[in-house]
Amino acid sequence: MSLNRRTFLGASAAAGAGVAMAGGVTVPAEAQGRGLGGLPKRYAFTVMGTTDLHGNVFNWDYFTDKEFDDKAHNDVGLAKISTLVEQVRAEKGRQNTLMIDAGDTIQGTQLSYYYAKVDPITAKRGPVHPMAQAMNAIGYDAAALGNHEFNYGIPVLRKFEEQCDFPLLGANALDAKTLTPAFAPYVIKRLRTPHGPDVKVAILGLTNPGIAIWDKANVSGKMVFPGLVEQAAKFVPRLRSMGADVVIVSAHSGTSGTSSYGDQVPYVENAAALVAEQVPGIDAILVGHAHLEIPEYFVENKGTGKKVVLSEPLKWGQRLTLFDFDLAWEEGRWVVESAGSQVLNSNTVAEDPKITGLLADEHKKVVAYVNQVIGTSTAAMTTAEAAWKDEPIIDLINVVQAETVKAALAGGAYAALPVLSQASCFSRTAQIPAGNVTIKDAAGLYPFENTLEARLLTGAQIKDYLEFSARYYVQTAAGVPVDTAKLTNAGNTPDYNYDAVSGLTYEIDIAKPNGSRIVNLSFEGRAIDPAAEFVLAVNNYRASGGGNFPHVPGAKQLWANSEEIRNTIIGWVQAKGSVDGAQFASVDWRLTRDGVPVF
Repeated sequence: MSLNRRTFLGASAAAGAGVAMAGGVTVPAEAQGRGLGGLPKRYAFTVMGTTDLHGNVFNWDYFTDKEFDDKAHNDVGLAKISTLVEQVRAEKGRQNTLMIDAGDTIQGTQLSYYYAKVDPITAKRGPVHPMAQAMNAIGYDAAALGNHEFNYGIPVLRKFEEQCDFPLLGANALDAKTLTPAFAPYVIKRLRTPHGPDVKVAILGLTNPGIAIWDKANVSGKMVFPGLVEQAAKFVPRLRSMGADVVIVSAHSGTSGTSSYGDQVPYVENAAALVAEQVPGIDAILVGHAHLEIPEYFVENKGTGKKVVLSEPLKWGQRLTLFDFDLAWEEGRWVVESAGSQVLNSNTVAEDPKITGLLADEHKKVVAYVNQVIGTSTAAMTTAEAAWKDEPIIDLINVVQAETVKAALAGGAYAALPVLSQASCFSRTAQIPAGNVTIKDAAGLYPFENTLEARLLTGAQIKDYLEFSARYYVQTAAGVPVDTAKLTNAGNTPDYNYDAVSGLTYEIDIAKPNGSRIVNLSFEGRAIDPAAEFVLAVNNYRASGGGNFPHVPGAKQLWANSEEIRNTIIGWVQAKGSVDGAQFASVDWRLTRDGVPVF
């Protein structure tokens, strides 16, 4: 029988784990039970973890083309993480440490984009991905798959996997036909102790079921993604039966127990705490996906009463998690006596010259790329207030999307329908300067690899859509002072899940409760007809259910393409030669209270 690569990975995970465990001679347990004075033998080790690196190697922001900085003066990148890792190894002993990641590695910066699209790693004699080079140099032992690993398609992901010296783990990323793991589900590492018996540490990787929605075009018919709890319940007992002394889960899934995709898939998006609570036999979980900082969080397992420690280091390499384990040799096996976690801040150290030197050429290429001039702008535009005002810079996204959809539908059955467009304020620091406009300026406006679709909606559905979006604002009574620092992100709604819609006019009355905030919704100066049909230019994330907005996922798809909206904006600016906000900017929506504008 012949085995293809996926079948081999799914069928022989145990064999692969055996290779990882190979080496060393195990002294019989009965000869190793107690040390001098009859005290139990003990061993301590540390597992370091990162997550949501999103293509960050250098402490550099390619969208502003300068050193990264934020209000908290955080730093980013694997070069900083490498310095912390070496410090921990020097303190603990390299042989007493492991290094893992919880996913979202190859998407997010122009560095990662460049080596997926401009100089792709999939090309014949193509380059080695910078993230693979850096992580190999640091010495990662394993990394879970994140949902953004699938953004550039499976071939890019497979090439990245091939270039890594460590396994990419995904126990719930299954081949759609065989329902066997399409990637290695786990790896077992063996740590030498001074006492003879090795400690066998199992690392189980789990990814996000939302991939089936968010990257439907890339994975449909190829892979399926069952729930984290369900797959952990299958694999953790297996790992224990294989002799694992310690079981660590690396999960690209937050702790909140919530989902942004509603009931479109039957599995929870942020399920890490549920895994700890419902699956016995887990000692620790490295959490990812939510972009939160959780130094240490304990969850009690319902079946055993045992506390499981969870930790999530802040995104982009801003933090490094340390799980510290204390073990004792009892009755012929290693037992975890205590486990805790903490995070280290990467802004406390310098970049590791080993990493920056390794990738200096790649960094220079990308800096040159993002500084290419593609046009000019008659005035400066910024997103600084775009979260609460209709700003020209968001209108730019919408005009590009609407014009692109109109051109695509021209001459067809839906050409006469009005085209609306949705856009979000992805970053509050994006700007289009007056004068020369570069690739980095346009790319900073749209940092995600979303593509464009056209969906058919009614006036009533558009109103529902806007009401859902308006939940983003904190209810604020008329006459109460408005603090913009506290006005947005109600219910922890991220900026990218607030949509402004162009092509019609409306008010958002923030004094009213959710569900009844959209006021004076009009099209071409008249109240919108609930039965009228509209085309909505919408990104694929939203169209596939991202954010759980109503109606769009089930709406008729009229058109879709595979080009990133970011590149469509860049091409539009290049074609126009000059960006003039006066030609497209308009105030289509505003915040009000009892009819009085807030701003």
